[in-house]
Amino acid sequence: MGLKAEDMAFHSNISVPMDIIVAVVYSVFGVCSLLGNSTLLYVLYKKKHLLKPAECFIINLAVSDLGLTLTLYPMAITSSFYHRWLYGRTVCFVYAFCGMLFGLCSLTTLTLLSMVCFVKVCYPLYGNRFNSFHGRLLIACAWLYALLFACSPLVHWGEYGPEPYGTACCIDWRLSNQQATARSYTVALFIFCYILPCCIIVASYMGILVTVQASRKTMEQHSSRETHMSSIQTIIVKLSVAVCIGFFAAWSPYAMVSMWAAFGQIDNIPPLAFAVPAMFAKSSTIYNPIINLLLRPNFRRIMWRDVGELYHNYLKGCLWPKGQTKCCRKMNIKVRLGTTHRKTSRFPSSVSPPIMTIEDQSCQRCEDTFTCFRHYPTMCADNGKAAKWDPSVDQEMPVSIKQKQTSEGESSRKSVMATVRTTETDNFHITLEMIPRPSQEAWS
Repeated sequence: MGLKAEDMAFHSNISVPMDIIVAVVYSVFGVCSLLGNSTLLYVLYKKKHLLKPAECFIINLAVSDLGLTLTLYPMAITSSFYHRWLYGRTVCFVYAFCGMLFGLCSLTTLTLLSMVCFVKVCYPLYGNRFNSFHGRLLIACAWLYALLFACSPLVHWGEYGPEPYGTACCIDWRLSNQQATARSYTVALFIFCYILPCCIIVASYMGILVTVQASRKTMEQHSSRETHMSSIQTIIVKLSVAVCIGFFAAWSPYAMVSMWAAFGQIDNIPPLAFAVPAMFAKSSTIYNPIINLLLRPNFRRIMWRDVGELYHNYLKGCLWPKGQTKCCRKMNIKVRLGTTHRKTSRFPSSVSPPIMTIEDQSCQRCEDTFTCFRHYPTMCADNGKAAKWDPSVDQEMPVSIKQKQTSEGESSRKSVMATVRTTETDNFHITLEMIPRPSQEAWS
């Protein structure tokens, strides 16, 4: 009888078409979250030497969102397509624990980030003292805070179980409606993981907006034209509004339904009323990369620059159509100057004239796309041997800066050559390693 009850709990309670819609929505969210947060981490890696201490929170947000994406979305998508939970009760508890841990960590990190931004903008005297150690300490506190609430159901303060709609797991809402202990856990979640963060985020960004507005009015009194500082203030306003909207959109529906389940008649709540807020909560994983990659100019600039270069090099020769890989090389130009005579400025017959050799230096194969466009545009056009320039056919070529009058009255000409004194050295080698300037600019 217990087995039958378990099967009923893990069977979907919404219609098959609605389950398919949920699976498709989760699939879109999962792809967007995976691409967005991976791109955000890549951009942060590219500017790792320029990272500010407060941007450690953005890294932590991306990591926690990726953790939630990788642990929740695959099981939720497949279960929705099959119209039932596929993975059993034990995995159901793991699923619920991971969802609670990563979700609360993202929420707490967002709250701490708003507080740090508030202090840095409104109280710069104290905000400028914020360093990387403080950032790492606050991130550790965010994980401990999330871990505290995620582990509570494991010690029976609240319980994990299947969602009322049947294809996912979270808090056992039915138990929170029936037992005072489970209800107290739901109330604690509502207060400390929704109301408190909500108040802190709104108060912090409202304080930032007030400070920015006051600063803008002061600037307008001294300058009528738009300045660089005014554009920065506009970006701050956009970021503040976007973060608040994203927070409310993701977590408000779920918070309202949790209170409805704890204090209302849970049998009168339709299963779809739990499924839709769950989708909004999972959409929180895509807000962070959208806000940072689209509204932060420095992040957006790095992203489009590297994406453009990757696409350009992919089309222009880093990958051959037939699967052959072009190689990237560095060229060495070696100029060997022989000794010259001081008075005649000619090469003695016993000494070989200067020979300039352009040769490949171990034409390196591109093992990945990032390495390939690092040496752009010096990709190998061919794998020929080193080219040599030998001016021995014209031994009359001058080697000093002087004018030479011809007997026929031709116009004088100047030639720039290198003169090496025989008393100092017999052979002088110059090796120039040519590194393409676009490569230096792209990786500086």
